[in-house]
Amino acid sequence: MKINIPLSVPSHAKADYIKNFKRATNHTSRLMLFAGDQKIEHLNDDFHGKDITSDDNNPEHLFQIASQSNIGVFAAQLGLIANYANDYRHVNYLVKLNSKTNIIADSKKDPLNALLSTIDQVVEFKKHSRLSIVGVGYTLYPGSEFENQMLAEVGKLIYEAHKHGLVFVLWVYLRGKAITKPKDAHLLAGAAGIAASLGADFVKLTYPDTPTKEKVQEIVNAAGRTGVVFSGGESVDPKKFLKTLSDQIKYGARGSATGRNIHQKPLDTAKKMVNAISAVVLANESAEDAHQIFLGKKKAKKALFNF
Repeated sequence: MKINIPLSVPSHAKADYIKNFKRATNHTSRLMLFAGDQKIEHLNDDFHGKDITSDDNNPEHLFQIASQSNIGVFAAQLGLIANYANDYRHVNYLVKLNSKTNIIADSKKDPLNALLSTIDQVVEFKKHSRLSIVGVGYTLYPGSEFENQMLAEVGKLIYEAHKHGLVFVLWVYLRGKAITKPKDAHLLAGAAGIAASLGADFVKLTYPDTPTKEKVQEIVNAAGRTGVVFSGGESVDPKKFLKTLSDQIKYGARGSATGRNIHQKPLDTAKKMVNAISAVVLANESAEDAHQIFLGKKKAKKALFNF
């Protein structure tokens, strides 16, 4: 496994960066990110309602899944992690630094995410909590009238995170009144290039409309050494989800970032879904074999699940 260590990681932090990168990627170059940051982003819409397990209304459901499954990192805000992580200490955590609710529609006001935590706070929290905090994340909205403010902020944050050996995952969503085609592959390639220019280790993007190998590879190539992962989106049939994920990996994506397609399921089913996703992302299993793992008809490779 070859790890690209950015020059923004000083010599005294290289060992920590390598350790954190290996933990985040399960000792591969691919990221299996379990997203729990929607508690702010989507309020309770994603955690209570039709076809959503009643368990999901309790935030602890997220931590139960993360602690019993083969994820790479569990992403959530610092406050949520602080409230629950003492009971789930062997999880690798990624602290989401900024968030906003969906109460004010983007059509009414261009989005701006407030910074909830600083890098210094995360480093201090990691030191006194002794949790496995391997990285931090930030959501950027190119196309928003506030993009210049967010660009300046996140550039500094990435530099500071690397200074402390932390992995940085950048959520990049094309939003604002100026954006008419947020799933346009050419525009998403531009967003990937922004992440590369800022120095992010991974970038989380929306999957393009009518995806093809050529479209996805334009995005992946534009990201350069920044690994591309696509958001899982709304819950869909597991077989369809795994086929889409398998195509993404074949086309050059370096992992997955999945929330609703995991946590809206009961614990046992959610764990099977994680096993199936990990089989595709970490072991290059086919979508068909991964679906058999989800159904419990095939065993995952044992080496994948040494956590």
